[in-house]
Amino acid sequence: MKKLLNSISIIKKIKNFLFPFYGSSEIKKIFQILEKEQPKNKKVAMFVGGCVRKYILHEEIDDIDIATIFNPEEIKKKFKNTGIKIVETGIEHGSVVLILNDQKFEITTLRKDEKTDGRHAEVSYTDDWQLDSERRDFTFNSIYLSHKGKIYDPQLGMNDLKRGIVKFIGDPNKRIEEDYLRIIRFIRFALQYDYKDFENSTLEAIKLNLNGIKILSKERILSELFKILKLKNFKKIIENKELKNIFSLIFPELRYLDRLKKFQHFPENYKINKNLFLSMLIIDDSNNFEYFCHKYKTSNELKKKLYNLSDLLNKFEVNKEFLKKELKKNSYYYGKNNLIELNQLIFFLDKNMKLNIFKENDENIRKILIPKFPFDGKFLIKKGFSEGKKMGEVIKKIEQEWVDRGCYLPDRNLQEILDKNNN
Repeated sequence: MKKLLNSISIIKKIKNFLFPFYGSSEIKKIFQILEKEQPKNKKVAMFVGGCVRKYILHEEIDDIDIATIFNPEEIKKKFKNTGIKIVETGIEHGSVVLILNDQKFEITTLRKDEKTDGRHAEVSYTDDWQLDSERRDFTFNSIYLSHKGKIYDPQLGMNDLKRGIVKFIGDPNKRIEEDYLRIIRFIRFALQYDYKDFENSTLEAIKLNLNGIKILSKERILSELFKILKLKNFKKIIENKELKNIFSLIFPELRYLDRLKKFQHFPENYKINKNLFLSMLIIDDSNNFEYFCHKYKTSNELKKKLYNLSDLLNKFEVNKEFLKKELKKNSYYYGKNNLIELNQLIFFLDKNMKLNIFKENDENIRKILIPKFPFDGKFLIKKGFSEGKKMGEVIKKIEQEWVDRGCYLPDRNLQEILDKNNN
């Protein structure tokens, strides 16, 4: 496996070298428009942020952020009638989104902070790349990349990035006071890059400013949490006492981090999604998950997912054979994917559940084939039934019998139901 991963890494490096992301026709067109009528050697726009980090580390690039000396009105004017769509989302923060061939590019004016309150910042535009770099959070987020592949690194972030060091720019306390979300972002990047050797000044600044997180919008906090839960290294949080303690203080509802210990026995080929991670950390026999959903105003979809898993877990607690006997029936009523996730959840919640039992359950659930229920209202009308409430009741009785018999209903039994109810 290690040899395979090394081979993949080498292939990515070669691909990155031969076909860099900044060589695409879309990006060339955007920079041609930005540089039009500008001095040849003037830095008018460069890539910044995640796309630069991922490019340097030979990772897959998804979002592309561009920093520019032009303000939003100038950007809109430049791209007018160019065939590139302009979306003004975030324009109050100096950002617009360009859409070309279904690709999105967020382009933001260089800024310097004038006033901050830990939640919002009052900024002014600038054309000074050094000043723009000084207002960013971590050194590796202030690395700029030209569309010709040249690095501009005013905060010396390259060295930190390659060594996996998460370092605030300048005074950690000042950076955090500008935006308290940076505490949670620090946790995310520390986990992402497996950073453990925290500087005392950084830890002290984080602990000193933890209360500031209370003034942040719940939407921003939740968005950052989901990014953390999606990290490949998230399960390593229990290995770092400082990081675990800080995380627990911010998210007290995620009280079951120790359940992650069972990952040492969990095969890598079984994927855990962020919603299941969340379930694992908050579901118990109390209303803990409901409080979490209320506190963070989560989507109805997530609320429903957590409720369903909690409900299925209760059913399993009442009937330990829930994932063994009548598996086809349970798969039909509750859905195969929900049972697969329930089995994963039980594995982490139940200290005594062995890996072989988990695998056996998983295999049995996955191989279940559920045919489509073959009867509907049209079928009953052909049999002489009239539309109305009674028809729905008869359909439910037929469905119940069909499911109870293993998703099969002999003609004789079907006719008995029809005869009893068609009068």
